[in-house]
Amino acid sequence: MVENALKILEHSNLFITGGAGSGKTTLTRALIEDAVQKGKSVARLASTGMAATLIGGQTLHSFFDLGIANSQEELERNGKLDPSKKIIKLIHSMQIIVIDEISMVGAALLDMIRLRLLQSEFTGRVIVVGDFLQLPPVVRGNEPIYFAFESPSWERLGFETLHLEGSYRTHEAEFLSLLEKVRHARLDEEAHEALDALVKPLNEDKSTITLLYGKNISAQNHNRSQLEHLGGESIDISTYVTIHDKKMQEREVERFMSESRIEPTLVLKVGAPILFTRNAWNYYNGERGRITSIEEEVIWVKKEDGVSVKVERVDTTKTRWVEKGSTASEEKLITLGQFPITLAFAITIHKSQGMSLADYVIETNEIFAPSQFYVALSRSVSAHRVTLIRPNRGWEKLCFVHPKARVFTEKQFFIMR
Repeated sequence: MVENALKILEHSNLFITGGAGSGKTTLTRALIEDAVQKGKSVARLASTGMAATLIGGQTLHSFFDLGIANSQEELERNGKLDPSKKIIKLIHSMQIIVIDEISMVGAALLDMIRLRLLQSEFTGRVIVVGDFLQLPPVVRGNEPIYFAFESPSWERLGFETLHLEGSYRTHEAEFLSLLEKVRHARLDEEAHEALDALVKPLNEDKSTITLLYGKNISAQNHNRSQLEHLGGESIDISTYVTIHDKKMQEREVERFMSESRIEPTLVLKVGAPILFTRNAWNYYNGERGRITSIEEEVIWVKKEDGVSVKVERVDTTKTRWVEKGSTASEEKLITLGQFPITLAFAITIHKSQGMSLADYVIETNEIFAPSQFYVALSRSVSAHRVTLIRPNRGWEKLCFVHPKARVFTEKQFFIMR
């Protein structure tokens, strides 16, 4: 698949899409690594700080110097329509610009991005990554949603689509079929029966399962109450903060911590169940384990397969590209050092993105956003390892997507076929 993507990039910009677990992130990282090895400058960008943090990059607004503008009209009102020479040089120096979570990029934002590319006479390639049947753009109040593909800039950028099929997360044919029906919000009788079969009684011992909530406060309350029921002493583990740029203010550090899904302090106990929040050679993002020892710089975790692993702090770094003379370089701004684990009693659907989960329960009555149920259900490694709480409303009302996103996605898939 990497070879196919590289061939496309020889003559066109690239749109990488596909369902959850189809390998979009893996392919994107491989393309970035290939470009870096070839000595190319690569900007790793996303519309939100959280998404940018996950790919080790920065936000679109920051890189393109858009300020707080949400449209070209606002850009002009704010006196930022014409970029500085530094920004022009910076953008022009890039050979590859990667935009992750493209589904969260609105039409107006894409227009501003293309404006900056034109102003900078950008000659490289743009790679956009994401699934329009997942997270939609964030809008103010009751403003209508306009996706990136609705902008004239989408067609003018001339993306060639690479649609990834299947799933690395699960290989169960019937479950994959159900996931696709939920993803497109096209439920038939077979899908209704499959969803009904996932409604099962909950274990009395809530410490053996992970509850997936739509709201952060629900997950926090459940984690707090379950940890209190667990015997032993609570241990507070503070996040190490290193500020590389002395101009960084405290609120910017707090925002980066929030966007990175890193708590200022981890509250843990020996015996507490945890989920890993990163991939490593001996554990994966979403894998479950139980803490057996807590030391100052090491936590020992026994995984469900019986293997004990030594867990150390990992660094999460906020960076930015800066123009220096005729070249550009990436510099560090803030580094956070914390153990890559979180309590496994409960997490939010938002935090579960990118995870592969087993033995978890979806609180369906907290589903409130388009495609949110699909994101939650598609975390599962198996239909036998996920339980649904029966919703107060029917399955049809639980499985909903934005109609414009569905039409666009199905059209793209049909064209490729």
